[in-house]
Amino acid sequence: QVQLVESGGGLVQPGGSLRLSCAASGTIFSIHVMGWYRQAPGNQRELVAHITRLNNTMYADSVKGRFTVSRDNAKNTVLLQMNSLKPEDTAVYYCNAVTSYSGMLYDYWGQGTQVTVSS
Repeated sequence: QVQLVESGGGLVQPGGSLRLSCAASGTIFSIHVMGWYRQAPGNQRELVAHITRLNNTMYADSVKGRFTVSRDNAKNTVLLQMNSLKPEDTAVYYCNAVTSYSGMLYDYWGQGTQVTVSS
C-alpha cells in the first residue's frame, strides 16, 4: 500500500557527487523516520543516514561530513546528497520509511539503486 521509489544512482568517479532521492506514495498517515541503507556484495546491510519528522539526523561514521540527508515531510520525500565519494561507498542503496498507524509501526523498503564509485 506504501511504495518507495529511489532514483539518482549511477557511476561516478572518486571525489564526485551524487544525489539520491526517494519518494513515498500510497496511503500514508504518518512517517516517523526516513533513511538510507546500503549493502555491497558480501557485506551486511548498514545504515547510512536517517532523518526524523523533526529533522533529527544520524549518520554512519563512514559518511559523516560527506553525506547529507534531508526530508520534505509534505512531499514524503527523502534526499541523500553524497559528496567526496569513495570506492568503498559502492553499494546498492535502499530507501527506508517507518510509519505508524493505530499504535503500530510499519517498515517499508524501496527496491534499491546502484551506486558505483570507480575510476
